[in-house]
Amino acid sequence: MTSSAIITFSINPAVDVSTSAPRVEPKHKLRCTPARYEPGGGGVNVSRVIKRLGGDSLALLPVGGGMGQLLHRLLDEEEIGSRVISIAGETRADFSVIDRTTHEQYRFVLPGPELTEKEWRYCLDSLISLDPLPQYVVASGSLPRGVPDDFYARLARLLADHRVRLVLDTSGPALSRAMDEAIYLVKPNLRELGELVSRPLRSEADWREAADEIVATRNVDAVALTLGEHGGYLTTADSQLRAPGLPVALESAIGAGDSFLAAMVWQLAAGAPFDDAFRWGMAAGAAALLTPGTELCRKVDVERLLSKVRLLTA
Repeated sequence: MTSSAIITFSINPAVDVSTSAPRVEPKHKLRCTPARYEPGGGGVNVSRVIKRLGGDSLALLPVGGGMGQLLHRLLDEEEIGSRVISIAGETRADFSVIDRTTHEQYRFVLPGPELTEKEWRYCLDSLISLDPLPQYVVASGSLPRGVPDDFYARLARLLADHRVRLVLDTSGPALSRAMDEAIYLVKPNLRELGELVSRPLRSEADWREAADEIVATRNVDAVALTLGEHGGYLTTADSQLRAPGLPVALESAIGAGDSFLAAMVWQLAAGAPFDDAFRWGMAAGAAALLTPGTELCRKVDVERLLSKVRLLTA
């Protein structure tokens, strides 16, 4: 049983491994710094950030093998409430390496285990059987092998029947198929938005029109478009807001989108209006850029940057 207002759902979680080397180059052995091991995957990262900001959520995720056991232990060490679902396959590990000469970051994302139909259906059943159901479900991340492209669409239909708000952060066919269903908030980046509307988005007018079009023509309450260093754009049926990017020193871009989404949902669940939630999201996304590897944002940085976020009426 859970009383959390927010459930995060990661169908393809990971253990994130990060390190650095003097230089990343072929042929030679690369002598790395000691590795950091952290729980990862879109929904897992959202739960981690909500915890850091002082909120509460429950992370629901399938795990398998030794890597799955490590992921579960890492969540417990961060005191993240979780409900894990055992699967036969081995949970994936993703890893990133920073070249200390060029300061460039290399990210390697593995595909993850293959889920059987019984396993992915049980994941859906486990979520919908929670008592009580939450106000918000944040479904984030890619689909592992064996899971059909309409998985998030199925989830959306189940949640709509119970009047639970779905927040979705995914891409490709999984996102496209889900857009036929009711979604409270969707968070694409510029590439994902272009794929969603099947046309190039070359200018600010193009991507504003595309985001507005989704709210106007689909059963979507809000689109929060993340634009990297250029900031973000939020559109709802009632308003359109543009937030310029914050000038911060880039340490690592990993987890910026997850931090943005976590802060937004945390505020929405607390009753904040969309504009306030968007402001917190922008601050958290920028704060994540200040931390190394997969560390995500720190609360002190989010609170410091919050006053610097400017929201412009689009």
